[in-house]
Amino acid sequence: MRIALAGAGAFGEKHLDGLKLIDGVEIVSIISRTGEQAAEVAAKYGAKHHSTELEDALARDDVDAVILCTPTQMHAEQAIACMKAGKHVQVEIPLADSWADAQAVLDVQKETGLTCMVGHTRRFNPSHQFVKNQIDAGTFNIQQMDVQTYFFRRKNMNAKGQPRSWTDHLLWHHAAHTVDLFAYMADPIVKANAIEGPHHPELGIAMDMSIQMKSAKGAICTLSLSFNNDGPLGTFFRYIGDTATYIARYDDLFNGKEEQIDVSKVAVSMNGIELQDREFIAAIREGREPNSSVQQVLPCYKVLHDLELQF
Repeated sequence: MRIALAGAGAFGEKHLDGLKLIDGVEIVSIISRTGEQAAEVAAKYGAKHHSTELEDALARDDVDAVILCTPTQMHAEQAIACMKAGKHVQVEIPLADSWADAQAVLDVQKETGLTCMVGHTRRFNPSHQFVKNQIDAGTFNIQQMDVQTYFFRRKNMNAKGQPRSWTDHLLWHHAAHTVDLFAYMADPIVKANAIEGPHHPELGIAMDMSIQMKSAKGAICTLSLSFNNDGPLGTFFRYIGDTATYIARYDDLFNGKEEQIDVSKVAVSMNGIELQDREFIAAIREGREPNSSVQQVLPCYKVLHDLELQF
């Protein structure tokens, strides 16, 4: 499986680190905003090609699939370009920043029949997989999810603290993780409400947001998001159920008393990004729909669209 990766920033390198651990995968091409960064990352991961233009990778016969870690505003257009070039594609979350663009990606996937997967990583973190296994086994049912997504951000910086060229978004990016996960765990969302705080004078986005949701089974979810939080950063999930309480922090899981639960045997890795990439590669090889396919996650983007209309 010969892979091109576009967007060689902090998250792109997480994918490259995961791909190195998957048998039969070759990293062929690195695409980045600057030639210097593209060359540096290509050398680090042994890619024989690098460029600043995605089209250069799509024109290559030795590229089977593309992973997009580019700015949100480019995701839909680039995912469509990949499939029209005959390449399977995994696009990092979010799939798009509009409902129309999300639908357009699905339309092209159906036309081409190629694998199109979206990076909804929470489906793959061992912590959340453990909870999902309990739900599927009938031993745990969610009554409520309480989720906090907190950052401290005043400028456009990536996870490495480096400047970036685009503006992040609480709704279309960070809320997408929880909206999709709640539906994945607790059935389709039948009601959703949202309010947002003041917009940043320079970034032009809401820095705080609150979302409430209800699933078809009656479970509820409260999601708090902030770029103003000067404290622990990241997303923390509390699952309150009929038989237990679980707290998920990325790949780690704890019970309600903060006692860690061993999830090392849930999957072949403890790294959610690696597991996500393994699913992408396996789905292509096996000719099947991947978990987190564009078809499966599309309802999430309809909810985000409906929430945006409330602002």
